[in-house]
Order: sequence, then C-alpha cells, then structure tokens
Amino acid sequence: MNRREFLANGSMAAAVAKLPRTTAKRPNVLYILCDEWRAQSLGYAGDPNVKTPAIDALAAQSVNVSQMISGLPVCCPYRATLMTGQYPLTHGVFINDVPLEPKDTTLGEAFQHAGYKTGYIGKWHLYGSPDGHYGRRESYIPPDKRFGFEYWKACECTHDYNKSIYYEGNDPTPKIWPGYDAIAQTDDACNFLADHAKQKDPFFLVLSFGPPHFPLHTAPADDQAMWKGHNIVLRPNVPKELAEQAKNDLRGYYAHMTALDECVKKLMEMLDKQGLADDTIVIFTADHGDMMRSQGLTTKQFPWEESLRVPFLIRSPKQLGRNGRENKLLMSAVDIMPTLLGMCSIPVPKTVQGTDYSRVLRNQSHGPLPTSAFLNLPASFSMSRRYGIAAYRGVRTARYTYVRSEYGPWLLYDNERDPYQMHNLIGKPEAAATQKQLETELQSWLHRLNDEFLPGREYLERAHLLHYGEAQEKIGHVKSPWGDWESTLPQTPLAS
Repeated sequence: MNRREFLANGSMAAAVAKLPRTTAKRPNVLYILCDEWRAQSLGYAGDPNVKTPAIDALAAQSVNVSQMISGLPVCCPYRATLMTGQYPLTHGVFINDVPLEPKDTTLGEAFQHAGYKTGYIGKWHLYGSPDGHYGRRESYIPPDKRFGFEYWKACECTHDYNKSIYYEGNDPTPKIWPGYDAIAQTDDACNFLADHAKQKDPFFLVLSFGPPHFPLHTAPADDQAMWKGHNIVLRPNVPKELAEQAKNDLRGYYAHMTALDECVKKLMEMLDKQGLADDTIVIFTADHGDMMRSQGLTTKQFPWEESLRVPFLIRSPKQLGRNGRENKLLMSAVDIMPTLLGMCSIPVPKTVQGTDYSRVLRNQSHGPLPTSAFLNLPASFSMSRRYGIAAYRGVRTARYTYVRSEYGPWLLYDNERDPYQMHNLIGKPEAAATQKQLETELQSWLHRLNDEFLPGREYLERAHLLHYGEAQEKIGHVKSPWGDWESTLPQTPLAS
C-alpha cells in the first residue's frame, strides 16, 4: 500500500475519536523505553557480564519476544514507527532529527481517544529541526507536536544525563532533572503511578530513558565503580585489535544498565505497592541496539544482530499469565502499536502497516505467522556513512539474515550455525539456493510496501533532506572492516 492509499484512509482518526468509551476499565500500560540497549546484553539473555536482576525477574513473569527487530535501527525512525505503526518511507522519518508530521492517528491519540490518561516522561526525539541540524534538541515542544500525550515532562534529545533538561506541561521554561536523569524520571513515573492508582480511567505512560546510549562513562559513580577493572568477556565477533577498546566501552555501557535495572526495580515495586500490578501491561524494550565493536563497528544503523535486535518483555498477568515464556515470533517495531492497541481492545487505525499480534501473545492464535521481518536503511547517514556502508534493504527470517545494499547482494548469514555472523555466505555455491529464496522474499516485501529501492540520495532529494548535516558529512578517506578507500560517496564492499 502506498502513501496515497494510506492518506485516503485519513478519516480513521476521526472515527477513532468518536468511539464510545467502554464502561469496563481497560488495562493500564507502562511502556519502558531505553535507548541503545541491545537484546544480547541482559542476564536472562545469557550475557556473561551484565547484572540485571530486576529485569531478569520481570522476564520471569513476561512473554519474552526474543526475536524483536528494530527494523531501521536508529533513534528517530524507530520512534516515529512506534508512534504511527508505519514504515519509515511512509511516515517520512528515515534519518535522524527529521520532525514527525503525522497525518494519521498516532499511538498516543489512539489511547487518548479510548479514554486513557496519557503521559510521557523523558526523551522524545520526534521534533527535529527543519534546518537539518540539532537546533531543536533542547527546545520546548508545543502541545500539538506531542501527539496525544497529556502529562508531559520531556525533552527532544539530550545525552547529558547528569544535567538533563526537560519541559513540564505547557511551561516553556527549561528545568533540570536532579542528578542522573533516569533516576529522577523514574521517581516522577512512580508519582504518576501513585496519582493514577485510584482513578477510574486507565493510563498509558511512556517512560523514555536516554541511557545506555553514549556517552558511556556517565552513569552514577557507584555504578561505574562496580565495573571498574571488571574482566569483560567479549563476543567472538569483536576483532582482537579492538578488544581493549570494546572492554572499556562495555564497562560504561553496563554501568548505565546497572543503574537502569534499579529503576525498573523501583517501578515494579511501585506497581505492587499501589495494587496496579495485575491490571497493568508492562513493556520493557529499546529503540535499537549497539554494535560495541562487534564486526569492528560502534553504535547502530547496521543490519547485524547487535544493532538490529532489541529486548521486548511484555508482562500482563490477566492476559498472559504469571509464568514467563519465550515467544520467537518475528515481530518488528511496526507491529508494536497495533499489538498494544489489540491488548487494550482499542481498534487499530487502518493507516497502520504493522500487525496486531495480541492474540498470538495470548496463545489464542497460531497463524498465519510472519516468515520474515523487513530491514531497511533508505539513505546512508551519520554512522553508516562514517563506516562506508550504503543504503540497504533486507529480511531477517527465523534462521537467516539477508541484506542487499544499493550496490547489490551484500550479506547472508545462517544465524543458527553462525550466531555471531562471522561467515558471510553471499556468492557461496553451497548457499546459492538459500540466497535465491531470500532474494524472492525480499522482493515480495518491496512489492508489498511499494518500495522502489532507489539509491539513498534520491530519497533524500524527494524528501528535501539533502541539506541535513548527518546526510552531508564528507567522508574523505574511509577505513573500516568493510573497506579502505578514498571516497565522497558511501560504498558497500562485499564482506569476506
């Protein structure tokens, strides 16, 4: 379905707004969103280093959607997809700091129209500056750009976690969170929970943390001290020459996680204290992961597992039971909005491109299930440009990852036999049939999404984004595990 067809359904927003409010109270929702927390770095996921006892305890009571895929693994595109249930080339936010300008019903509005008290605390990152730089990152966000969230203590984007600004309600005067911002934001969220515990209307609260996104060594001093000198076990796909850098990075990364785990503990205790635990859907997740020197790369945007796959725990005692279990459903960011609405018996707007998997999570339905998740980076920018990696599309199946860049077939991994993705099978005779099958799967996705898969520059031109700083950064001499050359355009050499 193309953009024109989606806009033809724009009347859905008005239809949702006129829905009668049910007399039976729907479940509350607490959505805990971290920035840059990869799926592998959790105790319950088998990380030999990190200590996450509170999140592990939450996992023991949750459905663990272990194959949750970010889709386009970078901040703004994920958040725009979360709010719209649409793919990046539909909602238009396919690079960072582009303002989301939805013409369709958003996640917050859908909950608001269904009678929910909505709230948002923390990082927003959907009010980018049209000038193409970071001018709005500490700006006041007007009410009409909050997309249905009423209670508001948020900032567009900051990575100064110990002097973090925010705006409260409709006051355009910036305030500062005391101390480490995630702790103060958690305390505020706990106050929100206490204030709404006895109210008739249900609530939908998003608590959006900035960490563990870099800067890495800025967690509370006690948490950093815990990891100082700690012997870190690295993933096998970290090059030996980067081992010490990776260990140093991970000490800071894990320190943030230690602090956030304590925040999750506080939230779960408050739900218990206020008698809200049984009636509240709790989600713990992240927008994307971080390579942490795996494949010789840092941060995100990349189609490897460390960047692409994120935690997704969903606890709902009344709907999902009290015993944790793993579900290997191939779910993507685009499916979160419809699935949450489905769990709360709220109609899903027709403009949503994702799928409602609430019945699958409840074990009420076993099909049809997706055979793959769609991967995309419509235009290379920021970190992908710095590493010489071009725009790509791909599919992630239960077993394989297949990626085609704008220059041709690029990556093929058998994730069962090669879980650290160290052996690229592109062009290998023994994988020819698999590559052909996955190429057919990818072409099916492109057809369904009306995605022409043009060179990245053409999408930037069409969207009038060529002036954006992250898309215009001159590369010069590129040296990375994926190439060593002089260039002013992104390249994608074949991996060995």
